[in-house]
Amino acid sequence: MAERRVRIGWPQGLHARPASVFVRAAAASGVPVRVAKGEGAPVNAASMLAVLGLGAMGGEEIVLSSDVEGSEQALDRLAQLVAEGLDELPETV
Repeated sequence: MAERRVRIGWPQGLHARPASVFVRAAAASGVPVRVAKGEGAPVNAASMLAVLGLGAMGGEEIVLSSDVEGSEQALDRLAQLVAEGLDELPETV
């Protein structure tokens, strides 16, 4: 299983607009991605309700994971999006 640990770069955390950006990017990644806050239980990263339910704040660590072969690039791009607080998924890492 591929995994990335990353600190949330959006000051407001994964709430409202940043959560929407993240969920759309996770859905567009083409692989099933899970996200967990710290060592908590992972949830579907493509589910707005699940991501909002994490209550992840700016500066907190989240864990992105996928058990699909070849998911490393997708996780790298999502990690960059979260760490840098970007408005859209980067084309390449």
